[in-house]
Amino acid sequence: MKFGIDSGHNCPPDTGARGIKFEDNLTLDVGNRVIAKLRALGNEVVVCKPSSASTVRDSLSKRCATANSSKVDIYVSIHFNCFNGQANGTEVFATSDTGRKIAKPVLDEITKLGFFNRGVKSGSHLYVLKNTDMPAILVEGCFIDSQKDMNLFNPEAMANAIVKGLTGKVPSTPINPVPDEEENIDTTILRLQKALNRLKITDKNGNALAEDGFTGASTKSAVEKFQTIVGVQPTGIADATTWNAINLILAKRIIRPNHAGGAVVRYLQYRLGVDSDGVYGPQTEVIVKNFQKQNDLDADGIVGPASWQKLIG
Repeated sequence: MKFGIDSGHNCPPDTGARGIKFEDNLTLDVGNRVIAKLRALGNEVVVCKPSSASTVRDSLSKRCATANSSKVDIYVSIHFNCFNGQANGTEVFATSDTGRKIAKPVLDEITKLGFFNRGVKSGSHLYVLKNTDMPAILVEGCFIDSQKDMNLFNPEAMANAIVKGLTGKVPSTPINPVPDEEENIDTTILRLQKALNRLKITDKNGNALAEDGFTGASTKSAVEKFQTIVGVQPTGIADATTWNAINLILAKRIIRPNHAGGAVVRYLQYRLGVDSDGVYGPQTEVIVKNFQKQNDLDADGIVGPASWQKLIG
């Protein structure tokens, strides 16, 4: 079977909703797991999420064009809902009888995880379902502004449910192709050195750290420098607060103007040469847009995947 898998949004200016969690992060995480699991089962998978787009419509059009030109058998768009903090549950959209038959087992598998069953619904208003040539479904996994749903949500379980709904089975071993750095529990000295080098944090002499796994004066001075940058007490010791800041930056969350992002915004301001106050204000926005122009990126002021790639890889 040839699947077209579309991790919704994740293509500024086409970005998802924000609730207790951010839709872009969840769709990308679950989507990547679904892709890996389908391939592990021997299926061909076409990734339909574009890397860039000029408008939201352009983003949607590119997704459909990829699926259509690749002649996939089934197109699956993965999303998460957001409404009023009270609505909860799972719904799957389709436009044809064939699409509804594909949607039903996916919905059933997800609701087995404990989510309220909101049903298979008509997707005649949805661009990606109207403009794909093959049977297509759009999955709204659950509500990101519902505490009930977020307490139930697990990306691995959600991906397994989608894959089982599509194929009737799941790989025998768990697959976690894109771990979320925000939850990385590795606090070894070696990872600390690798992380600081990736973040372009040098020692007191301006040198990159030797990645040798040993604590020394250079590593201590680099930690102090990082702590000062992100507004943490500069002790030179990588405590939990310091690691939280490192991991959050490495998670490459989407940062928008007027975002009070604390450590992440402070780091961005440091890298871009702006006064560091941890608030993404007008001055920071101007510098971000200039950085994006200099790197041939869309100068929208939104620090998304492409901007982070240029900053930290």
